[in-house]
Amino acid sequence: MKNTKHLLLAFALFITSTFGAFAQLQTPAASPAASVSQVVGFTKISIDYSSPAVKGRKIFGEIEKYGVTWRAGANAQTIIEFSTPVSVGGKNLRAGKYSIFMTPAQSGEWTVHLNSKAASVFAYMKDGAIDEEAIAADDAVSFKVAPAAGNTERLQYHISAENNKVLK
Repeated sequence: MKNTKHLLLAFALFITSTFGAFAQLQTPAASPAASVSQVVGFTKISIDYSSPAVKGRKIFGEIEKYGVTWRAGANAQTIIEFSTPVSVGGKNLRAGKYSIFMTPAQSGEWTVHLNSKAASVFAYMKDGAIDEEAIAADDAVSFKVAPAAGNTERLQYHISAENNKVLK
């Protein structure tokens, strides 16, 4: 009888641990987490984001509307971090974290926003739409960029140290 109880207890522990292992199994994310970092001069620049895929879809102009600010990634806000104070777009920024938002344009340059509150773009929802004025009010800096030519399947960020000299 004692051996039967031990056998049943051992079996119960085995079954419990087996189901526990299955419960922790996670499938790969559709938009996996990604990051890139580079030291430029004396500053470490890091970008953390989720990398969505195109999957045959038309992203800009359909899924993400032109003229509407986008979180520049998937799943959560895209964060850029500077280890030292930097100058971006002619403005001095303190060391720290900023959210990256982008406003795509159908033609011409896009606007890149570095949000001083490191908030999600969805924190700026008002009446079911992005409140563009509120985003602009919280910009640490915004600047225009030419969109990259060509297409890629997944969103990727790159940081270039170029000549690795400190700019003045």
